[in-house]
Amino acid sequence: MAKQNNNQDMPNGHLHELFVDELRDILGAERQLLKGLKKMASAAESETLRAAFETHHVQTEGQIERLKEVFGSIGLAARGKKCKAMEGLLEEAEEIAESFQDQPEVIDAALISAAQKVEHYEIASYGCLVTFAKMMGHSEAEELLAATLAEEKDTDSLLTDIAMSEANAGAAM
Repeated sequence: MAKQNNNQDMPNGHLHELFVDELRDILGAERQLLKGLKKMASAAESETLRAAFETHHVQTEGQIERLKEVFGSIGLAARGKKCKAMEGLLEEAEEIAESFQDQPEVIDAALISAAQKVEHYEIASYGCLVTFAKMMGHSEAEELLAATLAEEKDTDSLLTDIAMSEANAGAAM
């Protein structure tokens, strides 16, 4: 929970507290995701899916740097916190990988399902952050966060394409 600061006199003070708390949460989430993406890439059967996970790993590193810029744009040091939601999503992804490791025809569909849950969490988080930044007039932060939101949506679409063209068909056999 965010500490209560004396923000009552600041315009959007309470929204600012929420914004900073959510920024810390998503920074922690992105850092946690780096490890999860490596595991998902290792578990993938399809080279296409493995490459998508590896590409998103590199992209996530860039998103972390972008979040650091967002913190700087509002005059704060970048500090993350443990994201319980991401922790749970990654635990579920690990369970899925273990459950289907002996079923190569299903593992990729299972991994995509887990990865899309992560993407949807990120899309929701960045969508809120973009809105908060806009409401508070943090135009630089809004622009940076919107760029990450677009990348997350693109990754989600790519995973859907891989599922529809390869993974789900293999699992249905």
